[in-house]
Amino acid sequence: MRLTSDQVIALAPDASSAKAGKQLANTRHWKTLGQSEAALWGECQGSALYQVRVDQMTNEASCSCPSRKFPCKHGLGLMLLTITDPTSIPTGEAPEWVASWLTKRAATKAKQEAKLEAPTSDAPVDEATAAKRAKDQAKRATQRETEMLKGLDRLDLWLGDLMRNGLAEAEKKPRAFWETPAAQLVDSKAPGLALRVRQLAEIPHSGADWPERLVGDLGRLALLTTAYRRADALDPALRDDVRQLVGWTLSAEEVVARGERVADDWLILGAITDEEGKLRTQRVWLQGAETHRNAMLTQVTPINSAFAETFTPGDWMTAELFFRPGAYALRANLGKRSDALQRASSLMGPDTIEGFLTDLSSGLARQPWLDRLPCVLRVVVPIHREADGDWFLRDASGAALPIYGRRNWTLLALSGGYPLTVVGEWDRDHLTLLGAELDGVYYPLGER
Repeated sequence: MRLTSDQVIALAPDASSAKAGKQLANTRHWKTLGQSEAALWGECQGSALYQVRVDQMTNEASCSCPSRKFPCKHGLGLMLLTITDPTSIPTGEAPEWVASWLTKRAATKAKQEAKLEAPTSDAPVDEATAAKRAKDQAKRATQRETEMLKGLDRLDLWLGDLMRNGLAEAEKKPRAFWETPAAQLVDSKAPGLALRVRQLAEIPHSGADWPERLVGDLGRLALLTTAYRRADALDPALRDDVRQLVGWTLSAEEVVARGERVADDWLILGAITDEEGKLRTQRVWLQGAETHRNAMLTQVTPINSAFAETFTPGDWMTAELFFRPGAYALRANLGKRSDALQRASSLMGPDTIEGFLTDLSSGLARQPWLDRLPCVLRVVVPIHREADGDWFLRDASGAALPIYGRRNWTLLALSGGYPLTVVGEWDRDHLTLLGAELDGVYYPLGER
């Protein structure tokens, strides 16, 4: 296996899975171990005998256990065992239960690539059918637009009432107070706005500065509803952003047709997974080796299902990305993907915190609703403040930026008190640690 132990641990869905995976990285738990160029496999003895297999090309694991975590502890254990005790896993021909799995995966991948190459059907459609289809689509779009505008009117009334009553009243409100307008927005076909309203419920009592943050979010929400009503007067790129933020979606075909296509070798900087209701959302951050372009891939899946793609922090992949149209093109769709040779990394980003904040201000000026941005800070030193246990990154000028993560001590050990490059996800007012680069080597340090 070409991964390191840290990279395998970075794939774990949570700290408990990582710990259990380490405990299973011992041959006494395994039977019928084997490997080939395409896969790893083994049967792990737990409360039952579980069949575990790992795709060597993508590092995706599959297991017959009932766990709802992906990868589960058995998949992590098998990958770690391959790294820590490679001679314990013989090379051979894959058994039928592994070969059939690989065949099914190859067929699925072939279909996906064929769809990318031919996103639209070549089948002939008569003019009457095409005209009727276009008319029906236009009718549905008009009906949805009417429903959305009614929903925006209700939201504006709710926002006005909230501000007139004051933040002291908002502090007392139960969660249902925020859920009611969110549910109404879902009914009005504006799920993007509904998500933003639900997020407001987390702000009261979340810190000493919660009133300031709540007012800021309410202002951005009001700005978004105003921008949507005046979309025709906006720059086309910003109009795309506003429509998507409210709830309109672009199909994969539209993104391919209208988005910017960028091919490169991409370093996977890190992945962050959130759970909302019955769904899991994963954000994957990348930077191109030649273009030095930052990108964010997103995946959404039911909470008990695996993501369609596996992204290993610190790994390289060769891929085409299709950036979604917008005023600040960051989110992208994944096109054709293949393995890339491991190479020395040379991440690009500002050398000072002031430089990062300048870039951040520029991005917000172009698209005021940016919630998260990648941050690659070069020549910074991690600092631990013993008085309160807080962590910061300090640049050569003495400026500091707060940083959060479970592996800050590892970051400090890598630094040794000297400057290095640190990567994180910027979320409004703090930086969540993703990794660090030192002497051309990238170390994944995401939360696990």
